[in-house]
Amino acid sequence: MEKWYLMTVVVLIGLTVRWTVSLNSYSGAGKPPMFGDYEAQRHWQEITFNLPVKQWYFNSSDNNLQYWGLDYPPLTAYHSLLCAYVAKFINPDWIALHTSRGYESQAHKLFMRTTVLIADLLIYIPAVVLYCCCLKEISTKKKIANALCILLYPGLILIDYGHFHLGFALWGVLGISCDCDLLGSLAFCLAINYKQMELYHALPFFCFLLGKCFKKGLKGKGFVLLVKLACIVVASFVLCWLPFFTEREQTLQVLRRLFPVDRGLFEDKVANIWCSFNVFLKIKDILPRHIQLIMSFCSTFLSLLPACIKLILQPSSKGFKFTLVSCALSFFLFSFQVHEKSILLVSLPVCLVLSEIPFMSTWFLLVSTFSMLPLLLKDELLMPSVVTTMAFFIACVTSFSIFEKTSEEELQLKSFSISVRKYLPCFTFLSRIIQYLFLISVITMVLLTLMTVTLDPPQKLPDLFSVLVCFVSCLNFLFFLVYFNIIIMWDSKSGRNQKKIS
Repeated sequence: MEKWYLMTVVVLIGLTVRWTVSLNSYSGAGKPPMFGDYEAQRHWQEITFNLPVKQWYFNSSDNNLQYWGLDYPPLTAYHSLLCAYVAKFINPDWIALHTSRGYESQAHKLFMRTTVLIADLLIYIPAVVLYCCCLKEISTKKKIANALCILLYPGLILIDYGHFHLGFALWGVLGISCDCDLLGSLAFCLAINYKQMELYHALPFFCFLLGKCFKKGLKGKGFVLLVKLACIVVASFVLCWLPFFTEREQTLQVLRRLFPVDRGLFEDKVANIWCSFNVFLKIKDILPRHIQLIMSFCSTFLSLLPACIKLILQPSSKGFKFTLVSCALSFFLFSFQVHEKSILLVSLPVCLVLSEIPFMSTWFLLVSTFSMLPLLLKDELLMPSVVTTMAFFIACVTSFSIFEKTSEEELQLKSFSISVRKYLPCFTFLSRIIQYLFLISVITMVLLTLMTVTLDPPQKLPDLFSVLVCFVSCLNFLFFLVYFNIIIMWDSKSGRNQKKIS
């Protein structure tokens, strides 16, 4: 009883922080003509309610795709439609066609935030709580602390408050880790059909399930499982896309909206390889679009291939979670058309290994929040970001004593170090190097934040601080990509000795 009482308190703390931050401000408030992401969510309700399904993704006089045109999969549209029916009941002016554009009022703001909070309360937060409760080999207090730290992670509070798709993805992880493969696959299919960026997590799901099928034997139970999984995936996609399968052009138009190749290699100042490299060589201007596509595809594929192969050959719950991190990070760093907010797709699986590698996970989650600094400043979220980051960091330090978890064994680098010491016997300083790198990373992030907030950039280099934030974050992420891949490739006991959820 005490465990559930404390977990309820943790959930209430998480909800209070989310609600307080969400009411502080919202993206694009009072800034015509586009008004920001908040207006995008409202506009989708307007479009889905007032127009027939066949017109949702097409440009027309009633649906100007240049003004926050719908560019997410059907499940997002259905969710917007459901919210629109509630909005219509409360105040029809909120979703009136054309006249509601840029609508701003305190009552409507309260309504929008409430719909998001309810979605989180129904999908995302229960998944976090259940995941933490099912963790093995840690005490009840650690499970509660783990839930608190995940719910206090600033990135998922400050950016795109409301993470329906991440909730579905987390239910997918839970289902598959608990051997409820069909339910897990269904949950993940719903995640993809809510936001296409969940494709960042698709390969680990596919490889882990395929590895399970191979392990069971493709001439017996493994083949039966494979057929069942295929049926679940096909059925869920058909049901979600059914209204758009009536005509070929309908399907193609939705796909064009979901994967807008014309937007370019990256958006704004994103902390990935291409944006960082673009500072020195203008890739977007020099190379043709199709060469950029091929280059990003090959880089992404090669960077995630080793981890995926390992997961197929040695499927394990621990390997699955770390491969989720590695693959999502590879997509973020190397893939085409990446946005700053996409780092949240890496942050979710990192939250799942917080109890296993608390020091490195906390470090990564701090860097991921810092990498979105230009976006946070644009939305006037400096103070909320500072407060939530400090709260998160203090929660992690007190809950996991992260500065005491820096030995080779705690960092899960012992197997790697032993392998290196066969050739370099003096290689005994790895954990010390990582501690120094952490210190340098944190000092750099603090200094850059202070410089960005207090100093004006040179007139000739107006984006100087934003570019530096992206470049520093990218270097950190490259280091983490190497680190997580080392854990995956040197984990020889993943099938036998793991902290798995069951």
